[in-house]
Amino acid sequence: MALPKLVITDIDGVWTDGGMYYTAEGDVMKRFSVKDGWGVLFLRQFDIPVAIMTGEQTQIVQKRADKLKIKHCYLGVNDKLSKARELCVELGITLKDIAFIGDDINDIHLLRKVGFSCSPSNTPDYIKKEVDYVTVAHGGFGAFREFVEKILQNNGLLDDALKRVM
Repeated sequence: MALPKLVITDIDGVWTDGGMYYTAEGDVMKRFSVKDGWGVLFLRQFDIPVAIMTGEQTQIVQKRADKLKIKHCYLGVNDKLSKARELCVELGITLKDIAFIGDDINDIHLLRKVGFSCSPSNTPDYIKKEVDYVTVAHGGFGAFREFVEKILQNNGLLDDALKRVM
């Protein structure tokens, strides 16, 4: 795949291990891997925006997006393909200009339409067989970063990205 003009990511099962942690008061907590933040920074070096699309309606995800300065963060998305099409119009790109990583049934329609699709290794087999690349890493353990590094490696840019941050 050519260098994408946009990278879209799901959160639960990709940036997190898919678990939901509840406090006694009923607050929900999520565990994020800091490794995935490097993926965002690598893409930023090449002016490739990141968009988060999640079905969850939680401010935890918004706080993570804010920390990483991710402008496009969409919570409570039921139809990711429609939302991606809206974003394409806004950015003047097509679905084939997008790389997307997702891990479950609510991601399948978008995974099938983008230019480069990916899922973490702990994704169900019926999802993995639909994507272009399956990470070695599990969701919540650097899968997003591996996805980004694969894109950059395929385009001969990974070494450059690493040199810029080392």
